[in-house]
Amino acid sequence: MTTSATVIVMGGDSYHHGNLRADLLKRAEAVLAESGADGLSLRALARDLGVSHAAPSRHFRDRQALLDALAVSGFTTLNARMGQAAAGPEPVADRLAELGRTYVRFAVEHAPLLNLMFTVKHDSASTQELRDLGHESLAIAARLIAEGQAASEVRPGDPAALAQVAFSSMHGLAVLAVGSLLEDTPLEAAVELTLEVLLAGLR
Repeated sequence: MTTSATVIVMGGDSYHHGNLRADLLKRAEAVLAESGADGLSLRALARDLGVSHAAPSRHFRDRQALLDALAVSGFTTLNARMGQAAAGPEPVADRLAELGRTYVRFAVEHAPLLNLMFTVKHDSASTQELRDLGHESLAIAARLIAEGQAASEVRPGDPAALAQVAFSSMHGLAVLAVGSLLEDTPLEAAVELTLEVLLAGLR
């Protein structure tokens, strides 16, 4: 007898325990980091996880559905972390700084995934869910900037436009870090200097 959380592997004697969909996404991100999106296939993931080649199709109709799900998962995780950084009783400037650190940390630790996230988001066939999730990170920053403006802690201006400038600064830094283009400057020091200049401009 098997539990509802157990998937029987057809054509074999082994079993796959746990959440197959989550395991597929986890393995897919690892393959993405190792081989890029071209190295991803449902059949190869099934082989890696020791399940039947048909098992992944229960969760993803095809490879594109897998890529979309990876992007959704990535944006969901990023937005949750940024939302947590933006919340709290700390002054707006402190939360904006933590927001920047959080984004750079995610962008550097999950560089191939982030690249996929933006690629899939901007695809003409992207879903509304994906587009909404993709805009939420910027919206979190814009809401925090608007909060700072209401408290006279942030300069006037369109919060979305100011958030875009801030995002561009932190994203650009992350790209330099991933490309090993910061020379001898430690990433943490580069992040703090960028935030210092950015926050000074937002005051």
